[in-house]
Amino acid sequence: MAVSSRRQFSAEKGICHMEETTITHLPDPSGFSSDPLTAIIRAGARRLIEQAIHAELATFMEAFSAEKLEDGRARLVRHGHLPEREVMTGIGPVSVKVPRVRDRGRGADKILFTPSILPRYLRKAKSVEDLLPWLYLKGVSTGDFAEALAALLGPNAKGLSAKTITRLKADWWKDYEAWQRRDLGHRRFLYIWADGVYFKPRMAEEKQCVLVIVGADEYGRKELLAMTDGFRESTQSWRELLLDLKRRGLKQDPKLAIGDGALGFWTALREVFASTQEQRCWVHKTMNVLNALPKSVQAKAKGHLHDIWQAETKAAANAAFDFFVETYGVKWDKAVPKLLKDRDALLTFYEYPAEHWKHIRTSNPIESTFATVRHRTTQTKGCLSRKTGLAMAFKLMMSAQKKWRKLDGQNRLPEIIQGIEFRDGIRHLQNAA
Repeated sequence: MAVSSRRQFSAEKGICHMEETTITHLPDPSGFSSDPLTAIIRAGARRLIEQAIHAELATFMEAFSAEKLEDGRARLVRHGHLPEREVMTGIGPVSVKVPRVRDRGRGADKILFTPSILPRYLRKAKSVEDLLPWLYLKGVSTGDFAEALAALLGPNAKGLSAKTITRLKADWWKDYEAWQRRDLGHRRFLYIWADGVYFKPRMAEEKQCVLVIVGADEYGRKELLAMTDGFRESTQSWRELLLDLKRRGLKQDPKLAIGDGALGFWTALREVFASTQEQRCWVHKTMNVLNALPKSVQAKAKGHLHDIWQAETKAAANAAFDFFVETYGVKWDKAVPKLLKDRDALLTFYEYPAEHWKHIRTSNPIESTFATVRHRTTQTKGCLSRKTGLAMAFKLMMSAQKKWRKLDGQNRLPEIIQGIEFRDGIRHLQNAA
């Protein structure tokens, strides 16, 4: 059955693009909260949601106003409403009606209207619990919280005084401290991703470095494993973080660690988890190498780097590696050494199941999540201390964790635990006998 292409309009950017889905990916919520703040009258929420939808619809119709049929009639027309449906929000279920738009044009290239704030398959909205740290990092000062939530959830939002927000921030810090002390004695993590993420708190003279470790356990589940305020990604800071994991019960060395080659993390890793193999992140490495090349050759060089880590075998990757060195080594002698110094550690992933390669070649689980945190702390108004910045980043990280996907090829994980050898991503037959 053929899949019809769809044109989706973005009111925020004012552009139309082709895609095969109208789903807008939003952070997965945590569901209902027992916090009294969630006791908000639902009628106000319904009214605000529907007002926002109609405003987006007006922008959508205006953007396509030039689309006409052969007889000059408008291609898009209002066509009543979709069946009323119940949307689960952080304050309970809210029934809303979404306007229907009819595309009278012929062909499969249909123009569809799907409100960005109410995606087709969205079953829950952000709970107040997740919404407050998001607003704080977005740039809303403490004194403006009541107004911001009233705009989002209705005029009956109460209990959001500056003192209330101060108490909530204290509670978030307590949550972070309790999470830091949790027992790991019954857990095992096969892969870990490490990165140092920088953002600038408003009350600090220098950027804050947050050390982050994400782990994948023996069931393929990814989770935030460790997170703390560090000092310029120093070896000592990483050593303390790794030793704390071991102190709390993480006795077995992870099989593989993935991270940027510039981290003090690697020296600390060899001291604390000596048997863990190392995989350098290809995203970081690509950026480091390209930054040492003139812009005129970066696109071509990026393709040649892509040929290395996308090769199906280690032998083919080494051949592509040698080609890159020969092509760029003479003329651009600053770029190639950045690649050569981590040659072995860049190709470690070939010793692991091919199903896992897309997960373990980069530190993307951390980078993609913290790109949002970094942006929001940059935009934050007012005072943001290092302590508050860490607490806010922790809350957003825990919220993002709920939508992290498990590893592909989960059936390979017991084989990794057993120590079965993999070559070029395939189980070695001699060991399989």
